[in-house]
Order: sequence, then structure tokens, then C-alpha cells
Amino acid sequence: MRELILGGVRSGKSRLAEQHALASGLQVVYVATAQVRDAEMQRRVAEHQARRPDRWLSVEAGQNLAEVLQREATAQRCVLVDCVTLWLTQLLCDASEQELRRECAALLEVLPRLPGQIILVSNETNMGVVPMGELSRRYCDEAGRLHQQIASLCERVILMVAGLPLAVKGSP
Repeated sequence: MRELILGGVRSGKSRLAEQHALASGLQVVYVATAQVRDAEMQRRVAEHQARRPDRWLSVEAGQNLAEVLQREATAQRCVLVDCVTLWLTQLLCDASEQELRRECAALLEVLPRLPGQIILVSNETNMGVVPMGELSRRYCDEAGRLHQQIASLCERVILMVAGLPLAVKGSP
């Protein structure tokens, strides 16, 4: 089972993903993609860590998310990735165009073959005005394309709005 949970900032997407991971009854592996570069991000990471049960395994993913998923996913595990857009941001800022394309393609190739339950959390960024800056527009374009491709590979897609889940694909 593959699930994509999209939503804006503070929409409740991470909390819902954590609830689904707990409800799976499987061993949970939390794959963190955030790079802590300032105090504000450290605070956000600490809030997420405080909510997670101690028994969950935590893995830090760099640019090689597909490789981490291949290594961690088993039939007896629920792998929760939080979040795809932070991973994409790292690629846009720190990787070459070739590396960006290779890592996104690797994720899309491995996702349908992963055993167990996979929950992907990502920020929906394309519901407002078009950003003014080139990098911001590129980020929204890349995220939008990647979300479409991931959603096509998932059995369930949920959009979070004001803490409420809206089933976009599959059963809620």
C-alpha cells in the first residue's frame, strides 16, 4: 500500500501520516528529509520528534531517497517519509540538474516495487499565486510534476485542509 498525503503548511498532514503509521500495526521507520540549517527548522524537527513513539526507527535521508526506501522497506514495515518537498528542495539547491533528474526517476522507479506500507508526506504548493522568483517558480513546477507522478503510483492520495482529510484517490 502506497499513500501520498498532501497539504499546506500546518494542515495536519504529518499528524495524519503518523496516525496511519501507528494504525498499520507494523514496525514504523520514519524517514526524515529535513536538513537543519537554522534554529527555526531545529524547533520544527524537535516538535516532530517529540510526537513520535520511541519504538519507531528514524533514518535521515539525504539526496538518495530511493536508495533509503529500498533498504528500509520490508513486508513487516510501514515506512513514513516526511517530507518529499523538503527532499526536492535539497536537490534543487544542492544537486546538479542531472542528479535531480536521476534521483526523481529513481524514486518513481522504486516506489511501485516497495514491500510493506509506504506513506509519503508532501507540501502542496500550487494552490496560490505564481511566485515571483525563478527558483520559487521552478520549485512549484517540479513539485507539481513530481506529485502527479507519485499520485499515479499510490493507491491512496489524501489532501489535508485545515486538519481535515479529503480523499482524492482511494478510500479515506
